Amino acid sequence: MDTFNLGRFSDPPILILASLAGSPKHGYAIMEDIEAFAGVHLGPGTLYGAIARLETQGLIEPLPAEERRRPYRLTVTGVAFLQGQLTGLEIFASMGLQRLARI
Repeated sequence: MDTFNLGRFSDPPILILASLAGSPKHGYAIMEDIEAFAGVHLGPGTLYGAIARLETQGLIEPLPAEERRRPYRLTVTGVAFLQGQLTGLEIFASMGLQRLARI
């Protein structure tokens, strides 16, 4: 059924937030997690650019460095934002599936 490759849901900030919802992670672990659950590969430039924006917006925060790795976690604001985004996607998907059922 996957004959056409139109892409997947792949907004880097949402993928990063979803990854961090599971547990705090450092950059490489975030990349691996996203690839595992979404099948999307984020390059380092995309990943760290999005991390910087999410941190500036107060959606994630760094934790103390572990050796040379800096883990990040969701803030309370980040949790609320991600929940709102995922709820919106759930409503959208439900509506689309209901419409398809009528065809």
